[in-house]
Amino acid sequence: MKKLFLLVVLVLTNICFSQSEKGSKQFWEKLKMHCGKSFEGQITAGASANDPFSGKKLVMHVKSCEENRIRIPFFVGDDKSRTWVLTFENEIITLKHDHRHEDGTPDKVTQYGGTSTNSGLPNIQFFPADQETCDLISYASTNVWWISVDEKVFTYNLKRIGSDRVFSVSFDLSKPIETPSAPWGWKE
Repeated sequence: MKKLFLLVVLVLTNICFSQSEKGSKQFWEKLKMHCGKSFEGQITAGASANDPFSGKKLVMHVKSCEENRIRIPFFVGDDKSRTWVLTFENEIITLKHDHRHEDGTPDKVTQYGGTSTNSGLPNIQFFPADQETCDLISYASTNVWWISVDEKVFTYNLKRIGSDRVFSVSFDLSKPIETPSAPWGWKE
């Protein structure tokens, strides 16, 4: 009976401890576990025959994991112009899209994205379009991006509210691949 009581106390302590850490922090730590690794992905929603992503090798590289910033270059075939930049501040995560030209200079459409409205859940974070996005790309003002991550899969998703626009790409985290070379001398 004492052993059963001790087991119950340990389980309850574990539950209480795990609930005290915000979902965003748990999400952040799961993502950081993959730092330095690359993964191949596939489009799971929103692809069409004329989509520039169709038929191309899709690779994400969790390249840089600082305390409050994670950079994930996203390569579409030979196009290495995209990087997802996540920042963590005050238990909230922000997603920005950093687009660069081949020489490393910023594209005119860059740094769009959004900030979670709350700490979210350990496996998923939502990012509604922020004011910078609305000012930069008016038609993207109703965008909602979300990222999910667990032990096996990372997904990047986009839904444009009020339209049929949806896009999802999924990466198998159980199968790291060789890290591709970085574009334009990409630095952390």
